[in-house]
Amino acid sequence: MTYKGRIGFAVALTALGLGLTACNDGEDSASAQDSPSASAPASSAPSSKSPSADPSDDAGAAPSGDVAAPGTKFKIGDRAVLPFKYGTKKEGTVAVTVTAIEKGTEADMAPFGDKAKGMTPYYIRMKVENVGGTDLSYASLRLRGNLEGGGPTGVILIGDLPGKCDSETAPRDFNTKGASYESCSLSATKTDPIAVASFEEGDAYSDSPVLWTS
Repeated sequence: MTYKGRIGFAVALTALGLGLTACNDGEDSASAQDSPSASAPASSAPSSKSPSADPSDDAGAAPSGDVAAPGTKFKIGDRAVLPFKYGTKKEGTVAVTVTAIEKGTEADMAPFGDKAKGMTPYYIRMKVENVGGTDLSYASLRLRGNLEGGGPTGVILIGDLPGKCDSETAPRDFNTKGASYESCSLSATKTDPIAVASFEEGDAYSDSPVLWTS
């Protein structure tokens, strides 16, 4: 049984850029002037990238030396082994495979209301595997969408689009090595297409994310 971590739809507004921008500190929260239930996170920009790791390696229990280094670049379809911490009690190693970055339509954004007019959604589809075998049940992992080259979109969306991009939490049995589930992270842009998926969990990766590109 899978539990969905639904969060109210929100789009952060500031006076910068297109007026639809937000920042990320790794938390699933956002701020909208008309949405009292959300809060605004802080952003991070990708830094220089290190040479690509070989995603075909089986990391097993994946000690720190076997996980993808901050800044590593993968191709869509590649499997990246990553350290993962959720909350204060759940910590382990996962493998993330970005299977697709799909373009939606502006009409898909209707649940976000007038603030999302002119935006095009992108659906980052992924498979998440428990590599270390620790108990990560009900944890939630999100990826960020970036423009080609790794630049930020200037927009942050919180929530999902049921039936189009369902953000899943790990199932109850995601507590053994080899357990897996599929999820989707929602992103959007008013400018150039989203072509990059970004893992920014943890201090090291927020400064230098792991990226998947086409």
